[in-house]
Amino acid sequence: MKIAVADLDFELQIPYAQLEKRTKELAKQISEDYEGRSPIIAGILTGSFLFVADLVKNMEIPVEVTFTKLASYFGGTSSSRKIRDDFDLTIDIKGRHLILVEDIVDTGNTLHYLVDKLRVREPASITVCTLLFKPKAIEVSVEELKYVGFEIENEFVVGYGLDYREQGRSLMGIYRRIG
Repeated sequence: MKIAVADLDFELQIPYAQLEKRTKELAKQISEDYEGRSPIIAGILTGSFLFVADLVKNMEIPVEVTFTKLASYFGGTSSSRKIRDDFDLTIDIKGRHLILVEDIVDTGNTLHYLVDKLRVREPASITVCTLLFKPKAIEVSVEELKYVGFEIENEFVVGYGLDYREQGRSLMGIYRRIG
């Protein structure tokens, strides 16, 4: 099924049923790994908001939820490699277990920047959970990346929170660019 988002065409890559199933698996794994603790879930806006909501509602441990906002795409189809830090975490993370939740990890530059920025605040640990990971696009290794929903090719995708020119976030699936 082909759809248009702004001026580009996309086709379904990962149906919502698969996203839902994998998100529940990740929530279960995180709940087991953090049993007896109450981590902070820090979603990286804007693309992660649907994933964060579905992940948290399937967790079996108490969590605090907060958000930060960073950007490196600025409406295009590839990372600009320039990071805009729109707003910071407003919660004290010192001595706490922090799980950063990202929509997609491609170059690794944004996460590397964020982890370095947050490490000075002395959290007990920092772990990263991402819905999508593009291993062939990685430029900066992110050793904190522990939970990965799906590995995908180095293709531009939208849906389930991810956008192209602020459109496509509401698509209930992941769609890859065609043409």
